Amino acid sequence: MRVAVRPPALRHWFSHSIPLAIFALLLLYLSVRSLGARSGCGSRAQPCVPGGTAPFQVRQESGTLEAPERKRPPCLGPRGMLGRMMRRFHASLKPEGDVGLSPYLAGWRALVEFLTPLGSVFAFATREAFTKVTDLEARVHGPDAEHYWSLAAMARRAGLLEQPGAAPRDLTRSSGSRTLLLLHRALRWSQLCLHRVATGALGGPDAGVQCSDAYRAALGPHHPWLVRQTARLAFLAFPGRRRLLELACPGATEAEARAALVRAAGTLEDVYNRTQSLLAERGLLQLA
Repeated sequence: MRVAVRPPALRHWFSHSIPLAIFALLLLYLSVRSLGARSGCGSRAQPCVPGGTAPFQVRQESGTLEAPERKRPPCLGPRGMLGRMMRRFHASLKPEGDVGLSPYLAGWRALVEFLTPLGSVFAFATREAFTKVTDLEARVHGPDAEHYWSLAAMARRAGLLEQPGAAPRDLTRSSGSRTLLLLHRALRWSQLCLHRVATGALGGPDAGVQCSDAYRAALGPHHPWLVRQTARLAFLAFPGRRRLLELACPGATEAEARAALVRAAGTLEDVYNRTQSLLAERGLLQLA
């Protein structure tokens, strides 16, 4: 089989494109859904998501893979971005089966930091992603904080203020559950993408194809045709798997980076499944 060799300039461009591709997708998803809420998308006359979609949980695919017994790579340590993200998300899983909102949002901030290694170059996309987190953090620390210490408490407030399938007339009086649902769906895509990058064979489908498949499974059903086509083009800019592993866990061997990503994806999977169950039990999966 002949293997095409990219020119050095093209390889350099690809190696710096991962944050743009990932955050273009997250930005498209979060911005389009926010626009839909303002324009009445999600109302009974104009549903955003086809009715009758059964709630689902992620199959336990990440947790079954064990990291090899070796020295922990720096990316999982106290100062590593993956390690910080995992600890914050793990702290959100309450023993009684709830999800703490403050550590959940802290985990999201760490996830955004992990996905933006080029920093200020993508400040606009980062700011858009942080808008959702910041909105919920304002509620967690605001005058109605007693309703936002956990997902279950927030869901009870949603039951008083909002009806599934209907956009709120006054966004300032909404519970924030729609914003949480958008982050929840984006977390599902992040989990699937990281897991497939970690476990995919070097001779198999490349990372762009696998993360594109994850997009179609997690976010595509909630997007209009134009957004789906834009996302498909964005995935063409994904770098190769080896470069992704280098960016995810600098200074580690390939095996160490794969194991670190498996563990990180497993943490995201646990948080997603817990949140999915709580939202489904309270009928909030169709809010947006």
